[in-house]
Amino acid sequence: MIRVMIAEDQAMVRGALVALLGLEPDIEVVADVASGDVVVETVLRIQPDVVLMDIEMPRMNGITAAGAIHEHVPDCKVLILTTFGRPGYLRGAMDAGAVGFLVKDAPASELADAIRRAMRGERVIDPDLAMAALSSGPNPLTDRQREVLRLSLGGASIAEMAQALFLSEGTVRNYLSEAIAKLDVRNRIEAARLAEERGWL
Repeated sequence: MIRVMIAEDQAMVRGALVALLGLEPDIEVVADVASGDVVVETVLRIQPDVVLMDIEMPRMNGITAAGAIHEHVPDCKVLILTTFGRPGYLRGAMDAGAVGFLVKDAPASELADAIRRAMRGERVIDPDLAMAALSSGPNPLTDRQREVLRLSLGGASIAEMAQALFLSEGTVRNYLSEAIAKLDVRNRIEAARLAEERGWL
């Protein structure tokens, strides 16, 4: 029996996943949680074989949680299941130690099969997303460039960014200019939107 834990913040989706996987004769859902900050603690306590995890969760995202699971319970397989099929998210998940990345609109039969394949030691990646990740290339942004673009998305001014990041306004402008040039767009809003679309933030 494959012991599966589900980490998903939307109650309806979480309930549907529990019900769907409950129909499989060789899969048992042993835990389900709604926020990222309790994932690692629950994995340590329950010791599931596989964690099926969303990316966008409150208090800790799925990629960060996947990295923590990989560090503390390396035998546990993490499959990311998300609405957000962004190439940068795929790269981030793989770098964090996830063994699979599936989008939520995949057929239900693929999910149980993905769990079984992960248990056999295979990597399970949505083929369309894999192609998109290859074609988009690696994330060209530095950590600081990502930080200023993330704040730009939230509508922060240069002064607010400088204050939040403990930088001078000139330094913030430099990071923004570098990011705009790298992404070949006209302004910081376009840069932030493009970086978010590609999962680079």
